[in-house]
Amino acid sequence: MCAMRYKSLADLLNEFHKARVLVLGDVMLDRFVYGSVERISPEAPIPVMSVERISDMPGGAANVARNIAALGAQCVLLGVVGADGAAEDLHRQLQAMPTINIQLIVDGARPTTVKTRYVAERQQMLRADQESREALSATSADELITAFQQALSHVDVVVLSDYAKGVLTDHITQKIITLANTAGKTVIVDPKSRSFIKYKGATVLTPNRHELQVASGLECMTDAQVVQGAHQSLDADICEAMVVTRSADGMSVVKKDTTAAHLHTAAREVFDVSGAGDTVLAVLSLGLAIGGELIDVARVANIAAGIVVGKPGTATVSTGEIIASVDAETRPLTAEKIFSLSRVMQQVQSWRERGLKVAFTNGCFDLLHPGHISLLEQARATADKLIVGMNSDLSVRRLKGNGRPVQSEIARATVLSSLKTVDAVIIFSDDTPLDLIKSLQPEVLIKGADYTVDTVVGADIVKSYGGKIVLAELVAGQSTTNTIKRMGQ
Repeated sequence: MCAMRYKSLADLLNEFHKARVLVLGDVMLDRFVYGSVERISPEAPIPVMSVERISDMPGGAANVARNIAALGAQCVLLGVVGADGAAEDLHRQLQAMPTINIQLIVDGARPTTVKTRYVAERQQMLRADQESREALSATSADELITAFQQALSHVDVVVLSDYAKGVLTDHITQKIITLANTAGKTVIVDPKSRSFIKYKGATVLTPNRHELQVASGLECMTDAQVVQGAHQSLDADICEAMVVTRSADGMSVVKKDTTAAHLHTAAREVFDVSGAGDTVLAVLSLGLAIGGELIDVARVANIAAGIVVGKPGTATVSTGEIIASVDAETRPLTAEKIFSLSRVMQQVQSWRERGLKVAFTNGCFDLLHPGHISLLEQARATADKLIVGMNSDLSVRRLKGNGRPVQSEIARATVLSSLKTVDAVIIFSDDTPLDLIKSLQPEVLIKGADYTVDTVVGADIVKSYGGKIVLAELVAGQSTTNTIKRMGQ
């Protein structure tokens, strides 16, 4: 692996959007049935759940692709689904991620994998799987390999997401790795096989502790035991490096000829571990795609995993969330005003305890221009502190198309943070800042005069508790779209 050292976390994250990754593996639909349990069934000694809501989201290899998109990068997703409603649901959900090139082969002889989890009071009570573990038919296998060959030249890194659902057979896995190696591509594998032999030739394997124990036949509880188990594969030249995820013990990075690194867990609260390994896989793929050193990238992946397990369901994380979650004392100076929601809520409480008034405005802020500066200055003049909500890369692409933003979310947030008029920046992934406004309850909400009070998102909420809506004067002829047009002339 050819790698370079980045000067800071922000430098590394700022390059993620340039990466192009091909994800191939077992795609699935993760279904979460949420409810409450208040009684035991009279039919059998089992709890009765009162279902309150059902949430579907991409899982498996599809969740790896979803995480890559949430981190601002381009992804090709290859997998196999059935001819069923679950496949249609999965496809609809993935279409909300404009940077995912969806290439799902339909095989009517097998169902789309669906994992249904029943959750009550934040506790998972039961999981029911609908799946086939049979190997792909020869026809589907040939289609998959052909699609892989066609996409390979357009990507930097190949990710194999193996959930043992019949897609990554020994034959397909070895064929894919051979093709990727011939093309000079880095190959990262999340393994589920009882033996790692079939992944021979991969660059990095990312087993969890249990998977390493099964494959090595060794106890892998302590740091030394994990290193010993990893070296069984490294010494057999199955891969160049191994990143072992160890739940509450963090992760270990083991390479053949260097001292292993053991990273402590970054989780502050564990809500749901579903898909955390997919997040690690996504971050590793992006970091290695842009030439990052494995240990640096693993540190970022460890932070990302710590964030995602604090969210319900099969969640994703953005680059903005990663940098905002880093402790203030270790955060780059340029990112000191970038906040996570929990951190900015603490800051807002502190401001209000001092009798200070808080204003809020939002936007994409791509290619900062005089119109933006004027808006921010007018916004800051309405209150003692100004919080700016900024659309994430993924959100901008949904709103403005795949050619935007011109600058990554970290770059845009860093520029905003440098302005004296701005006291806090929070990056949001929804299309609107409605949830942010509900949480922050600013005394003043500001948008440009091209809006009316009735069309400002969150205006009704702010007015309901006596807050004020301000429409800022516009600077004629100033917009990011016009700036981009002039740049293209």
